[in-house]
Amino acid sequence: MRRAVQVENAPGAIGPYSQGQVIDLPGGGRLVYTAGQVGLDPAKDEMVPGGVREQTERALTNVAAVLAGAGCSMADVVKTTVFLADMQDFQSMNDVYAGHFTDSPPARSTVAAAGLPRGARVEIEVVAFRGP
Repeated sequence: MRRAVQVENAPGAIGPYSQGQVIDLPGGGRLVYTAGQVGLDPAKDEMVPGGVREQTERALTNVAAVLAGAGCSMADVVKTTVFLADMQDFQSMNDVYAGHFTDSPPARSTVAAAGLPRGARVEIEVVAFRGP
């Protein structure tokens, strides 16, 4: 069974997509796929002030909120994809990212993107798995 995730403490979709999708697996486990999250403060509907460090922190907070709405946490993340507007921001993003995945970090791909929504410097999407 598949269902959409919609939470108030992460930015709403700005297009025809959901914040995440949950797939309930036979036997009680679940897979969660999140939409990409940027450094948008959902309370203000604005990008957080600062640079890529602050945006990475907010993007990961938004990811955590979507995961919580799906009954998962950051500890359940098995794969991330990070999109950067400028690869010169890699180390700054990586420093913040590392603080969120200290134990058995997930697999990750980091990609340079020609442009990100709302002028974001970073966008992060994840896949999470929670067993029964």
